[in-house]
Amino acid sequence: MNLSGNTQVQPFVSSDEGLFYLGRFCQMMNYQKYSKGYFMPPEIDLEWAKKDAPDHAPIWCSVDLRDGNQSLVIPMSLDEKMEFYKMLLKVGFKEIEIGFPAASETEYEFLRRLVEEDLIPDDVTIQVLTQAREHIIRKTFDALKGVKNAIVHVYNSTSVAQRQQVFRKDKEQIKQMAVDGAKLLQELTEEAGANYRFEYSPESFTGTEPEYALEVCNAVLDVWKPTADRKAIINLPATVEMSMPHVFAMQVAYMNKHLKYRDNVVLSLHPHNDRGCGVADAEMGILAGADRIEGTLFGNGERTGNVDIITVGMNMFALGVDPELDFSNMPELVEMYERVTRMHVSPRQPYAGDLVFAAFSGSHQDAIAKGMHWKDEKNPDKWTLPYLYIDPKDVGREYDGDVIRINSQSGKGGVGFIMEQKYGIDMPKKMREDFGYCVKGVSDHKHKELMPDEIYQIFQDEYVNVDTPYKLNDFLLQKEPDGTRKGTVDIFVNGEPKTFLARGNGRLDAVSNALQANLDITYKDLTYSEHALEIGQNSRAMAYIGITNEDGHITWGAGMDTDIITASIQALISAINRMKAGK
Repeated sequence: MNLSGNTQVQPFVSSDEGLFYLGRFCQMMNYQKYSKGYFMPPEIDLEWAKKDAPDHAPIWCSVDLRDGNQSLVIPMSLDEKMEFYKMLLKVGFKEIEIGFPAASETEYEFLRRLVEEDLIPDDVTIQVLTQAREHIIRKTFDALKGVKNAIVHVYNSTSVAQRQQVFRKDKEQIKQMAVDGAKLLQELTEEAGANYRFEYSPESFTGTEPEYALEVCNAVLDVWKPTADRKAIINLPATVEMSMPHVFAMQVAYMNKHLKYRDNVVLSLHPHNDRGCGVADAEMGILAGADRIEGTLFGNGERTGNVDIITVGMNMFALGVDPELDFSNMPELVEMYERVTRMHVSPRQPYAGDLVFAAFSGSHQDAIAKGMHWKDEKNPDKWTLPYLYIDPKDVGREYDGDVIRINSQSGKGGVGFIMEQKYGIDMPKKMREDFGYCVKGVSDHKHKELMPDEIYQIFQDEYVNVDTPYKLNDFLLQKEPDGTRKGTVDIFVNGEPKTFLARGNGRLDAVSNALQANLDITYKDLTYSEHALEIGQNSRAMAYIGITNEDGHITWGAGMDTDIITASIQALISAINRMKAGK
């Protein structure tokens, strides 16, 4: 390849095969084949953008049993749908789209079972979906016989792409399909003597000109003429998410401003997640005037899924707004969902994933541990802990098993937190650092996360009552008239019994003097702390001792016994044994 001047550069592709792949790469990255498929509204209203949060929860409608179920590789069985339905009731949903009764026998039978077994609470409204086609609408009404509260949801596609490519009809013909469907719903409801509510969706709303979507929706509303005691639902589906969330919100704001009968219309959104912005679409859409959100648990649905109602609801919760849904037992929700749908909740799924509260980083763990202590000391009325957006306990998670997780990246703060919270082991600060490095070394060597019981066992094996080469047998120390302690200490040295005379300012000092005088050991600056592990007459005591060698290195040991003095001497001998081992 000859560039300017005489510089010669060897081409990075030197074969026909390489040139082929280079061509394929360039072809794959041809962004120019795409254009914006959405339409800006004719009026731009950004008043909604001045709000920083919603002040109340929207109406929630779960579409797990319809939109979610139809997207599963193996759709749920009747029993599985029933279990899911009961969980939705337990969470607190008051509107549940239970299926497309005309689509399959299973869907039809599920609705009939709900009716015949009286499984629809009086304060719950079930929703059924139907296309704006006469024979489908009639079968849907057959399935609804006996239902007290129902929403019949009718839809037809209105986007440019659907009009041109699928239906090959013009705007008037597409609008007439919607109007005809709305009329048939009204006629069949009157025939049935029912008081069903109606919902209309201009499906693929995001690819529809907003002014045309408005025209179609208002034509449907002119048929239904909603009233205060029988409101209609206009649902705006982001069937395919096409724009940035603020554009979608501007489209919603336009519809909110210009819909007829607005006081008697529930403006609903049905965001999908093709651009990964389903939650943002829902949140901004609520600010822009939406009253209702249709979505699923954990975002299940066609392609990239529906909006995740759990995330939207918990985002409100974290801002101090009651979502009016109960997600306090998230592990139970995850277990049920994964079992009946055969889908998996990502470990990083907001609020629900296995790792969303987990801190492996040493600095994060240290900040969380200090934050926990601060919270216990100050008892604040608001949650503000570092790195934890919400209190994990609010969704059924635990601090010691879900928040602080230990691997080779962890530090003394996290390890110390687990030992203190789960086992009541409150080591001195310097010893925590020493133990933290010990645990990191084990995790690094095993190349795995360590569970709390493994960490506790490392502590027991490495620090507590270490008895090689020196092992405590007994001691007898009496107080002298001058206040000192005098007596004997019996130990085993490599299994051989030895008795040493002991004298010092206190019992621990006396034993320390005896050991240094009779064994080949020297240390200074003995650091000591202790505490009870339990409360009661037979409680155990923990003692911690650090001894410093001539080079200034501190070696730590721990002792555990029902007698605090014995525990202290055990801690000293543990430290000496560990120093002998070069630790």
